[in-house]
Amino acid sequence: MKTIIKGGFRNNGSDPVWESKLPVVSIITVVYNDAKGLKRTLQNIQAQSYPNIEHIVIDGASTDETLEVIRNADDKIAYWQTEQDKGLYDAMNKGLKAASGDYVWFMNAGDLIHKVDTTEQIFSDGPNYADIYYGDTMVVNELYEQIGLRRLRPPVQLNWKSFRRGMLVCHQAILVKRELADTYNLQYAHSADFDWVISALKKTDKIRNTGIILASFLDGGHSKQNISPSLKERFHSMSSHYGFFPTLIRHIPIAFRFFRFYSKEGRF
Repeated sequence: MKTIIKGGFRNNGSDPVWESKLPVVSIITVVYNDAKGLKRTLQNIQAQSYPNIEHIVIDGASTDETLEVIRNADDKIAYWQTEQDKGLYDAMNKGLKAASGDYVWFMNAGDLIHKVDTTEQIFSDGPNYADIYYGDTMVVNELYEQIGLRRLRPPVQLNWKSFRRGMLVCHQAILVKRELADTYNLQYAHSADFDWVISALKKTDKIRNTGIILASFLDGGHSKQNISPSLKERFHSMSSHYGFFPTLIRHIPIAFRFFRFYSKEGRF
């Protein structure tokens, strides 16, 4: 059974009167049976001071209270749908299809934009807007207490070759111009975001480091819960972009940094 609810696009619950000089950001939230996490994410996005937000929610036919949470926030959501999907990245592709903004930003159930003025800060240096914006990520526990910054830190200057050292920028901490955003490659069930970001970075050199923390995400997400297949998929993706032997050689220092961080911090 498929249900799609679509209304006029609204920014933070108001009529669609966009601030004409500012880009419209399509924030896409994917959820499945996570009413609590979704509620927190909805409240977080609705609190943003930035006026031009188009919030899209894609639900995978949840059986808990998720739909009730969505319906209670219907006047603050631009578009939502609920139906069975083929997994996380299939749902993300549906979000991309529904998006109409200038930029897309994935903030899934349980994820948070770091501060109420974060989106405003991203575009504070307009009007010569970049194609891609990126920043840092804070890791939080189940109580949303800060654990620390993500192990892999964003470089001062980012390009498509940067990911030869791993996923230096978290998926929640990157905004991509919608016209540069390909659909996710469903060949990768656990690491399609890695491949997606590289593909977007390949298309432009107008990439801007915001210099701030953009997002907070829960420790132990999808990739960590599927660590072995996720790493295999990332190796395959890196090999397709950078070549097999260069990727193999670069995994020696990657593995060393991983185990050094884990032994020191007790997390990865």
